[in-house]
Amino acid sequence: MSLNYTELDESQLEFVTVGEAADVPNGERLFVEIDDLNIVVFNIAGRHFAIADLCTHDDGPLGEGEFDAAAPYEVDCPRHGAKFDVRSGKAVKLPAIVDIPAYPVRVKDGSLEVGIPR
Repeated sequence: MSLNYTELDESQLEFVTVGEAADVPNGERLFVEIDDLNIVVFNIAGRHFAIADLCTHDDGPLGEGEFDAAAPYEVDCPRHGAKFDVRSGKAVKLPAIVDIPAYPVRVKDGSLEVGIPR
């Protein structure tokens, strides 16, 4: 089963407002909890991406990870160096081999919304 929820049709999603788009300027991140899901929303070059705040290698937090200019959409796990693509949730570097959930993000009337599967 794919965890890349960005590929779902909008009718399969419930969009939840998590803040104002202006609250997450370029290069910043926002940590949110929706139901029991810990999610981090990143603003990279003016585009928003949301992933689970959970490294699949050791269940550690991922949201505090850094980005490298050579791979601007890949976040490093701060604990053991695994990497994930924030656009799809795909694990792209060991020690992680299991993908993480990626959620669609939209800005509607200035509000930042994350899509959660129904």
